[in-house]
Parts: sequence; structure tokens; C-alpha cells
Amino acid sequence: MTDQTGTGKYEQILATCKNMKPIPTAVAHPCEESALSGAVEAANLGIIIPILVGPRDKIAATAKSAGINLNSFQIVDTPHSNASAAKAVELVRSAQAELLMKGSLHTDELMAAVVSREGGLRTGRRISHVFVMDIPTYHKVLIVTDGAINISPTLEDKVDICQNAVDLAISLGVNKPKVAILAAVETVTSKMPATIDAAALCKMAERGQITGAILDGPLAFDNAISKEAALTKGIHSEVAGDPDILLAPDLEAGNILAKQLSFLAKADSAGLVLGAKVPIILTSRADSVRSRIASCAVAMLAAHARRSKP
Repeated sequence: MTDQTGTGKYEQILATCKNMKPIPTAVAHPCEESALSGAVEAANLGIIIPILVGPRDKIAATAKSAGINLNSFQIVDTPHSNASAAKAVELVRSAQAELLMKGSLHTDELMAAVVSREGGLRTGRRISHVFVMDIPTYHKVLIVTDGAINISPTLEDKVDICQNAVDLAISLGVNKPKVAILAAVETVTSKMPATIDAAALCKMAERGQITGAILDGPLAFDNAISKEAALTKGIHSEVAGDPDILLAPDLEAGNILAKQLSFLAKADSAGLVLGAKVPIILTSRADSVRSRIASCAVAMLAAHARRSKP
């Protein structure tokens, strides 16, 4: 795997993928070098079987400029990015693809096709985003949600955001994911609605409304990540110091948290959208090859988990 500058956590995910069959993946509008090369490299590693959806001439020109051989890849010709998004979603709906991958179109264009009430990929779940992060200073892969889709999630939204992340963590091999529900403080107060949501989510987990995980919150970030900080505050928690998932109170907090981990703690982040009929691989032009491959690998594991438990 190229660009191996991380801690090896992503490489462990890749090792898990080696014994699995690659997943047919509709790649929407891969008309820039980073978008096309990410899909092709994931294919070369046996993670996905890309179906390239976009203007054939543009894809060919991009491939020629990047020195990529497209002879072994299927191309579905479309006139523009909106059509690429719609066609890629259609390939998923018709079961020709089991994953959807963002190319060089805007995220809003792709998500508009995904959430379309006619021909989209909606389910009964709220759609949410996760950053799957390899942080050099943390001892395992850490999932941060939701920093990209739900701006001010309600309590009911947070139930789905949490369950989406828990299901993903389980597909990555975590037996009983630990979820830290973040707020600015660790005490429940009506002055901070995020703390009330956190307390309610914990009780909902006790009642079986969220399953498969251990929840604790509200927890300030230091108490979530550091067992010592939690004990100093008198917090005795299975989650403190060892969370698999950080559930942010809103999009701004989640987005700032993930990006500061990337740029200050030198973390790599893989991006996925969950809660649709299939996992959606969201990559950015700023992503390293390593992060793009990791996004595909995480999605592959999620897709195989869906095969065994739809």
C-alpha cells in the first residue's frame, strides 16, 4: 500500500480485507486524477471492482494524463456530473453495485441523488457520516460522528447516528463498541441540551433502543479520551480512556474535532456515509492515497457485513 506513513491501524484493516472478494462499486464522476487513481488503486489491491460512471472522454483524458490504464475497467458514459450521480445510484438500486464512491463531483450533487425520494437510496435510518481515524497518539482506530451531514441533530437523529457508527464498528471487528457521547461538561444540565441528549441516549441503550454497544455520556473530550482525567473528576466508566466511537453534539463540533485531529495530531481519516441502502465512500481531493484506500477498505468490510446480515 502506498503512502504508508501512519501507525499500521489502517494496514490491519487492509489485512482483514485480503481474504474477501472485491465489491462491485459505482464510482460517480471520476474525472480528476485523485478521484480516478483512488478507485484504480483500490481495485489493484483487490478491494473494489470499480464501475466508472461519467463522461467517457473526460475519464479517458484524466487516465491518459495520470498514466492509468483503463482497459480492464467498465465505463458507463454520462453527459455531466448530475447524470453521473443519478446513474451511479441507479447501478446500486439495480444490484449491479454494492458500494457507491464519490468521484470529483460535489458531495451535494451525489447526496441529492442518494436522498431522492424517487430512485434514491433511503432507508428507515437517518443518513450520517463517519470519520474513521488513525491517530498516532491513540491506541486504536477511532470513529468520529457526525461531522459532515446532520447540522443540528435531534435526539432521534442521534439514535440513528449512533447506531450507524456502532454497526460499522462491529463490521470492523469490534465486539462491543464503546461510545463516548461528547459535550462540554460531564454533568447533566438543562443549560446545555447536549448533556440531556447524552443522558437520554444512555438510557435508551439500556432500554434496547440502541443495541450492540456500551454508551457513556455526557463526557467532555478529556474525560472521554483519558481514564486519568475521568478519575480525577470522579467518573468511573468503562468507556473513559477507551472509546471506539466519539459522538459529537452537532456537525460543527464533529467537523472541527476530526479536522484538528488530522492537522494537529497528524491523523489519517477515512470517510463514509452510512444509513443508506449501501455504504457510500466519501473522499476529498485533500485526502492522501492511504486515506482513500482506507475508505474503500472500511466500506468493503461494511458491505460484507451487510451480505451476512442485511
